[in-house]
Amino acid sequence: MTIQTAAGLGLLSCHHCGTVWRDTGEGEPCGRCGTHLHRRKPQSIQRTWAYLIAACIMYVPANLLPVMITKSLLGSQYDTILSGVIYFWVSGAYGLAAIIFIASFLVPLFKLTSLILLAVLAQRHSDWRQPERAKLYQALEIIGRWSMLDVFVVSLLVGLVRIQGFAEITAGVGIAAFGAVVVLTMLASLSFDARLTWDTKDVMEDEEPEPRMASKEQVV
Repeated sequence: MTIQTAAGLGLLSCHHCGTVWRDTGEGEPCGRCGTHLHRRKPQSIQRTWAYLIAACIMYVPANLLPVMITKSLLGSQYDTILSGVIYFWVSGAYGLAAIIFIASFLVPLFKLTSLILLAVLAQRHSDWRQPERAKLYQALEIIGRWSMLDVFVVSLLVGLVRIQGFAEITAGVGIAAFGAVVVLTMLASLSFDARLTWDTKDVMEDEEPEPRMASKEQVV
């Protein structure tokens, strides 16, 4: 079955305002907002890989360097993400330990592996499980809204502990590395064009539109 694509029908959508235009060329300005029109985000794969590689590099110090420093009468304790989870779990704060473990360890790892998978398959123009890959990207966008949850938890914990006066908790350098991982994965997700999921080799061979007269028309 032949798949009808927007590019094959001579349609281009504006990435900025969302207006769809017929019979317009690549790089022409949008008639509504003036943004240059493109069939796909320019250099989407290259920018996505750049952000992903940087995020993977920062993921190492984010998990090895201390993210929380606890000072009390018993001394100082330097906790990484996982040791902090163990510390809260042993202290009886099971809910807080679960939140930090999911938000600080599982979610970033899931986002990195998922984006790498999407980028590799899109770069190869694979037709493997395209609907599932599209849903996976939608799930990443939803998860991205909660990416800084653990940073907020640590900041809130610092304030609460200081108010109570039992101990002093400060954020370590690892939290900065983790924040960089969060920002880089968000940029990678924004740079990736989800429509590349549907650009298989067969579709790309058939989607070149026939030459038309240069008359740009807005599609309502």
